[in-house]
Amino acid sequence: MPRRSDHPPASRPLTTEDADHIADVMSAFGTASRVRLLFALLGPERSVEELAGETDMSPSAVSQQLRVLRLYRMVEGHREGRRVRYRIADEHVTDLLTAVRAH
Repeated sequence: MPRRSDHPPASRPLTTEDADHIADVMSAFGTASRVRLLFALLGPERSVEELAGETDMSPSAVSQQLRVLRLYRMVEGHREGRRVRYRIADEHVTDLLTAVRAH
């Protein structure tokens, strides 16, 4: 995972490819259900069933949205027996959520 100090300055000119990538990543925040899941995962790791109970979503809907969030590399899961426990992938996702909520 890159450290903040490894990132180029935000003031550098934005390329078309950068803009496309940023827009694509920001689309992960495009549904309220994914946003609720991300905020639920700011705490400890949780299973699909735990997330379903916390977000008032069906386990099937949680699984579908987690699949999308994994594709965007915002969450990651690891297997514990027959269950998968999910967590926020890295501090960048937490930083994004904090900034979005503040604005």
